[in-house]
Amino acid sequence: MWIDTHCHLDAAEFDADRDVVREAARISGVTRCVIPAVHRAHWDDVAQLAERHGDAYALGIHPLYVPQAQETDLLALDRALTERQEDPRLVAVGEIGLDFFVPELCTPEMRERQWFFYTAQLKLAQKHGLPVILHVRRSADLLLKGLRQCRISSGIAHAFNGSTQQAQAFVDMGFTLGFGGTLTYERSLQLRRLACELPLSALVLETDAPDIPPQWLYKTAEQRSQGAAQGRNSPAELPRMAQVLADLRGLSWPDLATATSANACRVLPKLANAPL
Repeated sequence: MWIDTHCHLDAAEFDADRDVVREAARISGVTRCVIPAVHRAHWDDVAQLAERHGDAYALGIHPLYVPQAQETDLLALDRALTERQEDPRLVAVGEIGLDFFVPELCTPEMRERQWFFYTAQLKLAQKHGLPVILHVRRSADLLLKGLRQCRISSGIAHAFNGSTQQAQAFVDMGFTLGFGGTLTYERSLQLRRLACELPLSALVLETDAPDIPPQWLYKTAEQRSQGAAQGRNSPAELPRMAQVLADLRGLSWPDLATATSANACRVLPKLANAPL
């Protein structure tokens, strides 16, 4: 049994067949998905999806949506977390973080705005006693600074692709690191090395579906120019991704499933008791 700790099941790419996609994942052995929100308009959607499919969810404002976010959205997030505090499916504040890869988000003004929304949401996580699900893209050091300032001690660094030192810093703070589609590419040498060298207790599995397709779904720019559609990632791909990690570490499927599921429940404590 597998847990997909990061799946955007609410994304428009799944509008035509969302329930079919989720059932396919269940048949493949994915018993639970964590569905993080990306902006205010999706908060009710992710909660309803988690209820319908026996999954879990997180509420937050993604850094890619910070440009159009308003400070009133933070007040609304505080209210939503208060209203849903007894909901066993609400397991984290997320997806939040910093993105210094997208050029439009790297101007001094946007860096400052991202920092404001990131730290404000960290404070809400602390206030409501929830872990966080972090978006980490060329921003690990500053994310760690925020965690230290706000004294957040649990969560997931989603799609981690940083250095060994940064990985260890997150682990030392009580975080796990999310591994998924990127690990399936043979050229991901640094990430594969990390996946082998870090303690097993530091790892959780994720798809980020419909994004970050694994190697077997990826189409090159040349293939796309010739009409091939980019493969849509889905939570049903998680067991095959897990096999890559199991092979790299020399683990059996059952051992990896047991360990990564336990890790997810450790850093997202409400996940263990969320109803199926």
